[in-house]
Amino acid sequence: MDDTDRRILSVLQQDASLSIAEVASRSGLSTTPAWKRIQKLEAEGIIKGRVALLDPKKLGLGLTVFVSIETADHSEGWLARFAEVVSAMPEVMEFYRMAGDVDYMLRVVVADMDAYDAFYKRLIAQMPLKNVTSRFAMERIKQTTALPIQAGKP
Repeated sequence: MDDTDRRILSVLQQDASLSIAEVASRSGLSTTPAWKRIQKLEAEGIIKGRVALLDPKKLGLGLTVFVSIETADHSEGWLARFAEVVSAMPEVMEFYRMAGDVDYMLRVVVADMDAYDAFYKRLIAQMPLKNVTSRFAMERIKQTTALPIQAGKP
């Protein structure tokens, strides 16, 4: 991947709905080379998909919760089942296995406290968990999906 690919990726991260001609223009290329590079970036899995970003509040999903989970079971089988259960929950936007004092971290988006309570009850009913700690976001100060792509970096 070279600096031209990085320029293309930066343009697409800002607005993936742009035409190939516009992406090419903003990247300093003609249309065909830009299209070929985008196809290559998709084939290599660097571009994983193109989506519309939605405003959760305008969709009635105004509560973001960061859920820290500790478990007593660290077996491969338990993790596979837990990953299956959590991944099937549409409220879970992000799901990480952590290092440190917390085993897993979830970012959950729901309508309100009642919706979170229902989510929490479904979660603890399906898996044995040692500790679940919920932290409620009061205000979103920054949110981006754009990765910090820098010229000259691999």
